[in-house]
Amino acid sequence: MSEPQTKRQALTALEQLRGLTVVVADTGDFEAIGKYKPTDATTNPSLIYAASQMDAYQDLVEEALENARNMGGSVEEQVTNAVDDVYVKFGCEILKIIPGRVSTEVDARMSFDKDAMIEKALKLIDLYQEQGIGKDRILIKLSSTWEGVEAARVLEKEYGIHCNMTLLFNFHQAVACAEANVTLISPFVGRIFDWFVKNTDQKSYTMLEDPGVKSVTKIYNYYKKFGYKTVVMGASFRNTDQIKGLAGCDLLTISPSLLQKLADTSEEVVQQLSEKKANLQDLERVEVDEKIFRFEMNEDAMATEKLAEGIRKFAADARKLETEFRKRLQS
Repeated sequence: MSEPQTKRQALTALEQLRGLTVVVADTGDFEAIGKYKPTDATTNPSLIYAASQMDAYQDLVEEALENARNMGGSVEEQVTNAVDDVYVKFGCEILKIIPGRVSTEVDARMSFDKDAMIEKALKLIDLYQEQGIGKDRILIKLSSTWEGVEAARVLEKEYGIHCNMTLLFNFHQAVACAEANVTLISPFVGRIFDWFVKNTDQKSYTMLEDPGVKSVTKIYNYYKKFGYKTVVMGASFRNTDQIKGLAGCDLLTISPSLLQKLADTSEEVVQQLSEKKANLQDLERVEVDEKIFRFEMNEDAMATEKLAEGIRKFAADARKLETEFRKRLQS
């Protein structure tokens, strides 16, 4: 009589999620990226600043500073060149680990200057190409201001550069991005949740009633119903319920701490979003031009406040990195 078959080990929540959604690592830490093996990775000024302070990455930082010194120019020009170089160096190292794409962010202080965003994006792509990295492996991250959307429209159409629209909190921001044919949007689930917890009497939500989850679900359904090419990458999660509430979304970018929590449990992950479900929705097309965009943002206190706060925070971290590099260049 043969031995009974051993019971197959249950899939972790992370493994189940990978079967429904492209998992992206929201970190600049190479070790974490190697551990969780995401398809893509995304960075921002806050993550790059934090990573640049770690001992493990000082060789990368020193190389960027040395390159900037060798290029010459004023101290401020050297600082700018060193910052751009370190962003690209981190991106190149990440691309050695992942099979997909890395997102590299344009300075948030340019969020209201379309031409400056385009110029910076082209410079970053050139720096990647000097390292042998083609533009198909890069997503340029831009703030989802009206100017950011218009910059992305030009980059996508005229240069074939793929864009990732960040700091997105409002449905009309998402529609504008889709109409501009951007590659990808990153609606911020956790920051929407934070605003509602702070500004309303409700302090907790069930998985599918979470305001961030509902916002991304609405955007996803609209995109799929009307056949937009732009894909949705939920971002900025506070807990695993928010992630599981969006299982089936095109992509989800998740911090290492939450990736670990998903890897540590075998709780069932049920598909919540799908094109089939989206196509059953009774939805009407929405028109967005600059006037409508600005008015709808004005009417949405949460989106207005969180967009402004996000730009300020990313700008502050960019300044911190510049201050650090300025000190080192002058020492």
